Amino acid sequence: MILIVAGEGCHPQPQDGRRSVAGVRVARTLQETLKECAERLGRYRQGQRIGEQNTKASLIEPVIEALGWDIHDLDEVNREYRFGPSANPVDYALLLLRRPRLFIEAKGLGEDLSQLRWATQVLSYATSAGVRWVVLTNGDEWRIYNAHAPVPVDQKLYRSVSISADPGGAADVLALLGKDAMNGDRIDDLWRAEFVDGQLRSALAELFDGGDPAAELVSLLHRRTRDLSEADVRAGLIRTRATFDFPVAGAVPSTSSLPPAASPPPSPSGVGIGPSPRSGSATSAATGPPAPTAVASATATQPARVTPEERSLKLTDLVKAGMVRPGSTLTGDYRGGRRTAEVLPDGKVIFGGDELSLSAAGAAAKVDIAGPGLPETARQTDGWEFWKAPDPVNGQLVSLKKLRRDLARSLPRRPSP
Repeated sequence: MILIVAGEGCHPQPQDGRRSVAGVRVARTLQETLKECAERLGRYRQGQRIGEQNTKASLIEPVIEALGWDIHDLDEVNREYRFGPSANPVDYALLLLRRPRLFIEAKGLGEDLSQLRWATQVLSYATSAGVRWVVLTNGDEWRIYNAHAPVPVDQKLYRSVSISADPGGAADVLALLGKDAMNGDRIDDLWRAEFVDGQLRSALAELFDGGDPAAELVSLLHRRTRDLSEADVRAGLIRTRATFDFPVAGAVPSTSSLPPAASPPPSPSGVGIGPSPRSGSATSAATGPPAPTAVASATATQPARVTPEERSLKLTDLVKAGMVRPGSTLTGDYRGGRRTAEVLPDGKVIFGGDELSLSAAGAAAKVDIAGPGLPETARQTDGWEFWKAPDPVNGQLVSLKKLRRDLARSLPRRPSP
């Protein structure tokens, strides 16, 4: 990965500085650039609002240049780029072979990037232009999105870093946007590996969720454990608590100004999905990442399993039953912080001004408390367990999962097939 720095206030580089022989020197220069930006941020934030244009000139363009892009060459960095005559412009298009590979949308220092409308806007530009990678930045926080990710807009965020909080850590992530790194599709490879691992992790977690195990899993294990009956296998699977870890070789850390949690609290369904090594320190290239692990242990104390009847119920069912009222407040706690959300009649909730599902709102609340560098594995949230509401019987705060269970138990049982 080769990173080039040129321009006023930077160390001059020879023309062959783009080759791998200069890799160590250039990578260090990116860190120096971010440290300079962090120093500027410290000065600018003393009650001073510098506006979008000054943010671009003093905080954003130095980083683009440090990443190896020639900001003076329109074939590499095109400002106010329009994909078509009727298209809205994006602040920066970074091009390879005159084709846009990365869009950067700038906001003034201090602007709140969590407003979903800004991400939606620039992601729509990228989708129209066929550009996968998008950055939304206010000069301090840099949010990297995958516009082509097959998920809702609020889940397209891939990495988020803060220069003022951790310049060195930010360099590890922003280096993925370097000209040579983008030319080698490094970020695409990392994203794909993490996406695949995430899908597998979710599928495995569902198999070991503490409820009735899948028939095909029971059958498979029954064939492999001939001394056990299917009933034994099924009962054992219900008691099993599994942890799955999918390290990605060479992955960059998800940086955060906060120390990483040792592990997220186990999900109420009984599946503990620990953070990958990225949430701590970066994996050493010399030793390589640890082998993927799958650890399962039986526990004496078994949480109430989630029944099919419970899973079939939605938040709208709780509203119809009068257990949760539209407009009422939900409460969520994380790492000593507390956030609230408002219930909507359609089963969604409002958090941070956005209409979200329970799980997406819970993840957003965690990020709001812990900071934008919270690892993806720690963001994964069971919204039913995270959000709490007053119990209609005694007024005490209980999880929505508990209210859902109470409602399921009050309904007539379905006849067995």
